[in-house]
Amino acid sequence: MNSNKPIFSLTVEEFIAALREGLGFTDLNVEQEELNGHNVPVRKHYVYGLKGLCSLLGCSISTAARIKKSGAIDAAISQRGKIIVIDSDLALDILNVQHKQRGNRKGYHI
Repeated sequence: MNSNKPIFSLTVEEFIAALREGLGFTDLNVEQEELNGHNVPVRKHYVYGLKGLCSLLGCSISTAARIKKSGAIDAAISQRGKIIVIDSDLALDILNVQHKQRGNRKGYHI
């Protein structure tokens, strides 16, 4: 990315790429998966902040904050300062595995 290019001349995609690079989130959206001997880009799904986690899990902000604070989904969370990015597929997989390990008890208890 040419850092000497004026911001008003950037396309939306170039602007987003510059923001991601500046914040250290350069490779968040695309991972490579091997399929029949070829590397195929796989699009990841992310939610942002506690409100994004609330909408993903269908819970209140206080419950989302409690789940995040518990460390249960730390593997799915990337955080730089106040910016929180959550890999939604991984977070749901982690919570699903924890639910199964508890013997399918009702409710999520931390």
